[in-house]
Amino acid sequence: MAIKTLKLEISGMTCDHCAKTIEKKVSDVEGLVSKAVSYPEKNGEFQFDDEKTSSAEIVEAINSTKQYKVIKEISDSKEEHANYDLIIIGGGSAAFAAAIKASELEKKVLMINDGLPIGGTCVNVGCVPSKTLIRTAEQLHIANHPNFSGIKPGKTEINFKEVIRQKTELVEDLRQHKYVDVLKDDPNVTILKSYGKLIDKNRVEANGKSYSAEKILIATGSTTFVPDIPGLQETGYLTNDTLYELQELPQHLIVIGGRYIALENAQMFARLGSKVTILQRSNRILPDEMLDVTETLKEILEEPVPSGEGLEIKTGVKIKSIQNKNGKVLVNASVKDEDEIIEGTHLFVATGRKGNISNFGLEELGIENHKNNFIKTDEFMQTSVPNIYAAGDVTGEYLFVYSAAYEASLAVENMFNEEQKKKDYSVFPWVIFTDPQVAGVGMDENQAYENKIEYDVSTIQLKDVPRSLAARNTKGFIKLIRDKKTDKLIGARILASEGSELLMEISLAIKYGITVKELKQMFHPYLTLSEGIKIAAISFDKDVNKLSCCAV
Repeated sequence: MAIKTLKLEISGMTCDHCAKTIEKKVSDVEGLVSKAVSYPEKNGEFQFDDEKTSSAEIVEAINSTKQYKVIKEISDSKEEHANYDLIIIGGGSAAFAAAIKASELEKKVLMINDGLPIGGTCVNVGCVPSKTLIRTAEQLHIANHPNFSGIKPGKTEINFKEVIRQKTELVEDLRQHKYVDVLKDDPNVTILKSYGKLIDKNRVEANGKSYSAEKILIATGSTTFVPDIPGLQETGYLTNDTLYELQELPQHLIVIGGRYIALENAQMFARLGSKVTILQRSNRILPDEMLDVTETLKEILEEPVPSGEGLEIKTGVKIKSIQNKNGKVLVNASVKDEDEIIEGTHLFVATGRKGNISNFGLEELGIENHKNNFIKTDEFMQTSVPNIYAAGDVTGEYLFVYSAAYEASLAVENMFNEEQKKKDYSVFPWVIFTDPQVAGVGMDENQAYENKIEYDVSTIQLKDVPRSLAARNTKGFIKLIRDKKTDKLIGARILASEGSELLMEISLAIKYGITVKELKQMFHPYLTLSEGIKIAAISFDKDVNKLSCCAV
């Protein structure tokens, strides 16, 4: 397959709706990969598989509308230049952040991307599709299982195909407006659809041509690590790349894994109507978190509907083999040393991530990797080859869209500025989008102990937060950790519906050394979830059961 780019000047457009009409018309052309029509610019850019269609067919599709007509093909003079200041391999969040930063510095950039469409994991198969589907499932769950006795539970049903269609529409819209449109008119940035391969430390080969640059950034992201289980490949399985493209709701989804991707999707599909079984190798879900977090969440997820989520969670699982028999998936496993056969209809593998580093020429250049095929970088985002940097998921440190953007921007600054800045993850908030959400920042108790900090902990249950009582949703807790010597917060863990919305207050308190005493003195509006932070701060020194509603 060879992907080609066609740019056309188009007459007859009078508004943005005309551009959308043309995009819809050419979407019927088999082999079309992407389209972007601009009414203000009076042009369109189309990428297509030249084994399935041709530029002539695209032109014919536009002209067939009668109202719009192709005037001429536009050549992109930017691609004629083979020498750049920066070549980026990859097209996701890290790549875009790097390109934007480099353009601000007036550097000429070539971005080379293939595989996932522009936008990478987050917008195409990660954050965006998963979070909109999680919200869909949440609304369905609340409609059928309201928290208030005065509301009669409904029998609301879903049109699963429509749910997936709406998800796809959002993905395509955000990909276009938050990625493609952001750089398409940037004179400093050229985007080339191709796989890129390093020839040497300054040259990259793509589409049979050689391109050179002073600096190179590897931002190729990550993909699902698939364990070597007998029968898995023959049986077939879903990953986050394919799960959100299903057109029918699975009857019984078996999830292999027990960390954030596994848990978010397991609960989501359970709420949409699937029976869900989680198989986790370790003895706990989220094994890197403290016991109070994991066990409380597990209880909530396992508790039968309507008070809980009705998931089946098996821990201490060793999978021996998998097979497909009579249209069913059969998992032969040892569960806490007891042999079991777990039967389902679909299999979702969420067993961690690995870096996308194969076939890019990295090994030939001696670029070091670590852990699970991730590129090793120093504190300035440099690889073992000084002019080659890496950022985002491919480094294997923090696999989040916002950390990818941070690393990429930092890498570009360090490439072209004399002053070198070190990466700083000392205050890093994160969220797992289950319900209740798991949200954290800073240290937990184990990390405080390992750092020889004399700490203490304040934990309040959500039943002690007026907002949660009023909402009839008291599942979870808020936990703050402080340095006893300085009275400053060093970490927090929150298990609460929308608990992520509390993170930034705590993050700012940690970063700027705001003491627990000062937090207590801050006004927190009554009947907000954030009031829970004040109550937890007061509870370092007072019994929460002896506080009035307006805690002071």
